[in-house]
Amino acid sequence: MEYRLRLAKRMLFNKKGSLIGAVLAVTIGILVIHVNFVIFQGLFDAIVRDISDYRNGDILVTDEADFIDKSDLSLVNWFERIPYVEAATPRLSSTAEMNMTKNGKLIEETRIPIVGVDPFRDIRASTVAETVTEGSYVFSRNSIVLGTSVARDLGGAQVGDSVKVLVVDRFGQDQIRRFTVSGIASSPGGQGFDYSAVVHIDTLRDMMNRPGDSGSLMVKLNDPTKAFEVKEFFLRSFPNDDFIAETIEESAEQQLAGFRSGIAMINMIGYFGMMSSAFAIVTIQMMLVNGKTKEIGVMRAIGAKRKDILLIFIFQGMIIGAIGAGVGTAAGLGYTFYAKETKMSFNNSLPLEVSYNWEKIIQTALTSFALAIIASLYPSYRATKLLPVEAMRTV
Repeated sequence: MEYRLRLAKRMLFNKKGSLIGAVLAVTIGILVIHVNFVIFQGLFDAIVRDISDYRNGDILVTDEADFIDKSDLSLVNWFERIPYVEAATPRLSSTAEMNMTKNGKLIEETRIPIVGVDPFRDIRASTVAETVTEGSYVFSRNSIVLGTSVARDLGGAQVGDSVKVLVVDRFGQDQIRRFTVSGIASSPGGQGFDYSAVVHIDTLRDMMNRPGDSGSLMVKLNDPTKAFEVKEFFLRSFPNDDFIAETIEESAEQQLAGFRSGIAMINMIGYFGMMSSAFAIVTIQMMLVNGKTKEIGVMRAIGAKRKDILLIFIFQGMIIGAIGAGVGTAAGLGYTFYAKETKMSFNNSLPLEVSYNWEKIIQTALTSFALAIIASLYPSYRATKLLPVEAMRTV
């Protein structure tokens, strides 16, 4: 077995151009899969990250009756007794009409989502406050934070401007308040509040005539893997209430379902690309067989069996697969490291959430190695079919 491996290495390394071409084919196939994974899985994880950080938390609690009438203080205190819970905060949402006078011109905008937050709890449970690029968060009852798109649509609203907000309360009555713009929020990717406005939750409760009510409770965990466990514990603890508790995967299921399908399709394309590298190996191996016909004839003439010839060329496939898998995996890890350290984004869009999926990395390397061996089977079989006299004949 050892001499066959030595012969395979010698025959392969004597044709360095063919070896490099075959290794590059495997390397590129692996690198394509790594790049696809970094970009598309990184984008998927970034969307999950932002939905969790801005809107839903690791657990989102709502009520079947649309509004939670149980004291938000008691619910927050209940959750924060659990060691896995970092913070919890109530939220309330509605739709508003806004107008402001800019340069002597009245500008109106309708159907703007408006979110009420408890600012002191919200800064612990979400990162919305960190998206305020100008001014400050809503720490007073008459302040409002506008998303960049809302501020632009209102004629370029700035910190310190006065905005009139109209909200329809629970009885169908118009409630109008005037707010001072305390900040402008901007977050790439569309999962933040660029198209919304943020006010103090108590102010929005007053305007909606819903004292003490909340639309949802956002729970942030210090260990997100415990989300299902905490959710089930919460539901068991309040069996007589109509609470709905969902993990981030459940609460954002509709937003993420289509993206998962897209990732699966892109991964499939990547594996087809890897299969094309296998065809390149077949071609290169056939060239090696055709270039070594005389040597094959000599080996057959001195007693080498067809099995020996078969193993020599299969060993060549294994060598190509091993080197290609190693170089391709190293190149893929290098790209992943670069994307992770630079927080890669495209045209200042959503920064990718890059991670090392070792299971997929190993699976890709083993798949490429196996494909290289499979690709060498037909050339190996062709080599065993050469008759000693015909193989030694000078062309």
